[in-house]
Amino acid sequence: MEFNDRMCTAGFVAEQQPDVVEQAVFVSRKAYQAYSKLTLNRRREVITAIKNRMIPLVPEMAEKELQETGMGNPRDKIIKLMLAIHKTPGVEDLVTDVLTGDDGMTLYEYSAYGVICAVQPGTNPCATIINNTIGMLAAGNAVIHIPHPRCVAVSRFVVNHINEAIYSVCGIPNLVIALSESSMQLADEIMNHPDVAMVVATGGGRMLGKALSASKRVIGAGQANPVAIVDETANFTKAAGDIIAGASFDHNIMCISEKSIVVVSSAASQFAEELKKQGVYYVENELEMLKLTKATVTSEMTMNRALEGKSANAILKAAGISCDWEVRLIVVNTVKTHPFVTLEMLMPLVPMVCVKDFDAALETALFIEQGLRHTAMIHSQSIERLNRAAHIMQTSVFAKNGSSLVGIGVNGEGNASFTIANVTGEGVTTARHFARRRRCTLTSGFSIR
Repeated sequence: MEFNDRMCTAGFVAEQQPDVVEQAVFVSRKAYQAYSKLTLNRRREVITAIKNRMIPLVPEMAEKELQETGMGNPRDKIIKLMLAIHKTPGVEDLVTDVLTGDDGMTLYEYSAYGVICAVQPGTNPCATIINNTIGMLAAGNAVIHIPHPRCVAVSRFVVNHINEAIYSVCGIPNLVIALSESSMQLADEIMNHPDVAMVVATGGGRMLGKALSASKRVIGAGQANPVAIVDETANFTKAAGDIIAGASFDHNIMCISEKSIVVVSSAASQFAEELKKQGVYYVENELEMLKLTKATVTSEMTMNRALEGKSANAILKAAGISCDWEVRLIVVNTVKTHPFVTLEMLMPLVPMVCVKDFDAALETALFIEQGLRHTAMIHSQSIERLNRAAHIMQTSVFAKNGSSLVGIGVNGEGNASFTIANVTGEGVTTARHFARRRRCTLTSGFSIR
């Protein structure tokens, strides 16, 4: 499939088009130039059309994503997709700041960068594409999506429908494109192309390293190992429910989902009982822990990719553990140096580490989070502890007495974001992060005080 001026397309196979990078950037630049002439109201119309087009496609997108990636479950993917459609801010996020005084007026406004290269993850491809696209178009940009190799087809499916919605409103083709092939080489070439003004990369260390070496504006969302602290003052029923909801959501492939629990020892027994009451498969004997370790961790001390994003029951079966009920989450009582703790497991299997007191819990949580500054949670009734933990953890997303999901807007206040820029420091990204903040000054006027 080729890019052209008439049809809204998603891309074509690189082997058939040796100049795929030049053509992709060329049509994107051309689309941006046309889009830059539209008013803010027209941008709003474009975004509304995209949202209206995506809503009826949500179940189909969820199924296609599951079929192609083999990770997660359709129920939670639908929630993510609806979140991305309904809670991603558009043009309204581009707030104007004005300062006036005796010497005149200074205006701060957001302007487009131009063509953005967006490198997408394999864990949340559809929701991230929709979320990023709305924000990037709201800021006035064109977008080249680099899909993860595990989800090229569903990524192109989403982008094709987005482009059809855009074309129906303003007649501009190729404002958002996705390549038919995904490779590190293609991504590197596009990221470093002189006509690409910005790079937004979500993924592992190697891809982020490539992105950060590009001589342009880069937003980097990297690895995470979110940890939840539970102290002796917590509401154990609510804490258990919140952690189960976050850690089991889409089989724990979300970067913000709870990957570890640190609990004060005086609360451990009561908290563990609450977990079991709410359907957790709780492991504290060495034999089952060993079976789970052998099934989910390779000899190279990495996560077993074959079980990434699989259900808790599938993981138990792979470990040779019998279970006759539907399990949402496995919790393993272990030590802080176990691979379940130090690795980002991306499966509904979460370690629980017991420590003597809150100070030790905070120290252990810092060790587990590994300075990634991504996401952390705390469950406590002590305001002093809530504040101290937030200050010391310094994560981009910090949830107090709630599930990790509130950090992206699920059952919580705030906008949706699927690009948590922990590496470059923007944190939760929205339209304003995909725009340049510009200053314009007028002397001797426009102050009426």
